[in-house]
Amino acid sequence: MNARQPRPETPSNDQEDRYLASTHEVFNQPPALENYNLFEQDIALQEAALREGAGKAAEDLKAFGALAGAAQTIDLGFRANANKPVFNTHDRFGHRIDEVDFHPAYHELMRIAFDNGLHSSPWSHPGQGAHVARAAKYYMHSQVEAAHCCPVTMTFAAIPSIRKQPELAADWEARILADSYDPRNLPDSQKSSVTIGMAMTEKQGGSDVRANSTRAYPIGAGGPGQAYELVGHKWFVSAPMCDAFLVLAQTQSGLSCFLMPRWRPDGTKNPWQVQRLKNKMGNVANASSEAELRGALAWMVGEEGRGVPTIIEMVAMTRFDCMIGSSAGMRQAIAQASHHCRHRSAFGARLIDQPLMQNVLADLALESEAALAYTMRIARALDNQDKEHERLLARLATPVGKYWICKRTPNHAYEAMECIGGSGVMEDCIMPRLFRESPVNAIWEGSGNVQCLDTLRALQKEPETLDAFFNEAAEAKGADRRFDQFLAQLQHDFADISDFQYRARNLVDRMALALQGSLLLRHSDAAVADAFCASRLEASGGMNYGNLPSGTDPAAIIKRATPVVG
Repeated sequence: MNARQPRPETPSNDQEDRYLASTHEVFNQPPALENYNLFEQDIALQEAALREGAGKAAEDLKAFGALAGAAQTIDLGFRANANKPVFNTHDRFGHRIDEVDFHPAYHELMRIAFDNGLHSSPWSHPGQGAHVARAAKYYMHSQVEAAHCCPVTMTFAAIPSIRKQPELAADWEARILADSYDPRNLPDSQKSSVTIGMAMTEKQGGSDVRANSTRAYPIGAGGPGQAYELVGHKWFVSAPMCDAFLVLAQTQSGLSCFLMPRWRPDGTKNPWQVQRLKNKMGNVANASSEAELRGALAWMVGEEGRGVPTIIEMVAMTRFDCMIGSSAGMRQAIAQASHHCRHRSAFGARLIDQPLMQNVLADLALESEAALAYTMRIARALDNQDKEHERLLARLATPVGKYWICKRTPNHAYEAMECIGGSGVMEDCIMPRLFRESPVNAIWEGSGNVQCLDTLRALQKEPETLDAFFNEAAEAKGADRRFDQFLAQLQHDFADISDFQYRARNLVDRMALALQGSLLLRHSDAAVADAFCASRLEASGGMNYGNLPSGTDPAAIIKRATPVVG
């Protein structure tokens, strides 16, 4: 007979609590990258701001860096993206309103941007370092949330075009440059600050705006500064809640530029109607739309039939901001990846100390710093347009930089996401947003092929732009054998550009690398410049990140790029 088994005792309350307690301790996870100063924790940005002429703005940039890195500011970016804008065609009484509702976080980000002059400062306070200081702020602010920067950029970029029509500038400029944000859907006459959008492309043409079919009909005599009514459509109207838009439309003399307000001067709604908001893969906090123009009132800006030359200065400035935005995306990506790896251990060592991860992180850091150096050099050129070398350099280097930097960003975002691993794919991490945002600047304001064709246009119209470009790059000659050989071969390959269109991407790629290499050799840390020359100028291209050759100093590069938080 078996011995009788004892009956289990009733668990005590202490035992019940034990089973309900925490199953594990959370460790080996990085702290959130927040409550840090985006200026003070970015050595390359500090150096570039000082080098390119914005040294006097250092304290202002430091204060803005603290604001951009604050946890509550970072949270605004997440909230604005989690709550897409909503379009309302009519109010509850049946009146057509064409109104877009945004989450309060979006409006707060806009307020920060406008209060700090991201749309205005180089125009309202021009001078040494004005574009550089503004670019540095935009670079930090875009790291928080990139999508809302679209209307900031357009408002900023509209000034050179609007100034081509003095009477319109006299009416609008003070309100465009006001350092305040007023999102109310009211006639512009009732507002002390306004935002400016643009409506250029149409369904049948896209980047080929000369194929536009929208027609402009003069109300009176017609001509520059006169009123017209516009009839047609626009395939992309960026930021439909802006107070006015620069629009391209056909007259009897050809494609012309117009300023079209949301409201008529008598307070009635201008008859252009938003059809729908675009359903975008990224850039979701910002509203983009399709619209039909049903006799919309507008005023001609610049010479009739010269719409593209009139608006091209706005386009050039928006392309420059694309460079800043993509550089900012890279910076935030490497900051997130290196911060994660600094705090995360695997296989018995911190990730940031493991050779293979070091190679990847250092390579990502190189790409980020090279993009920033290039962008800030163009900012200095914009500050000095009265100097012929600077004007010519900006003309050619802007499409080259817009092409290269923006095109390099998507793979950079992906690779940084992979450094973080599975957590980097989660929506409570910023990396999915950076990844979705990464192709936008490469496509907006002219895709890669359009930038290459614009480069060719600059070379044909002003051949001296190429001399200015090579003179700038040659400032680093003698500093590194690999750079000298790369530059010499590139100059040789420009001896005959009869088939430039076919070879354009290869030539523009190498132009960007040559100028980046020159800038890093002249101004950056020796380890950064050496690794850039070894991996970009000497090694064969087309490889994934993490292919830095032996002999480079990844630890020094990573230390320079990693924010020290936690």
